[in-house]
Amino acid sequence: MSQPVSRPCPFCVLEPARILAEDGLTVVYADGFPVSPGHAVVIPRRHFATLFEATEAEQAALLRAIFACKRILDAQHQPDGYNIGINHGAAAGQSVPHLHVHIIPRYTGDREDPKGGVRWVLPDKARYWA
Repeated sequence: MSQPVSRPCPFCVLEPARILAEDGLTVVYADGFPVSPGHAVVIPRRHFATLFEATEAEQAALLRAIFACKRILDAQHQPDGYNIGINHGAAAGQSVPHLHVHIIPRYTGDREDPKGGVRWVLPDKARYWA
């Protein structure tokens, strides 16, 4: 009987050409399956699954990297807004068990009515204003 094939974590082994910025604790990385032009992820170098496992130093570094990512994307893509999100756990849609913060540039007109933003992950609950 064969053993399941163990795949390396895609955020522990990075393609250098997709690195947008980095420091000792984090990497800003172009998303491999972008939902909008410039979509990037901020990844801690240490492998752990959720923000709740990050040290205080890693938390601070992640926040600095989010701001660095915004500066890069503002210069390269001039978006009109951003969605910033983290999927924690399988129930929330996390598919890679290595923390990564999505920085998704948004552009006027990319969706007819963007009101509700991240609430649309549960479409039947998104229109709270109706």
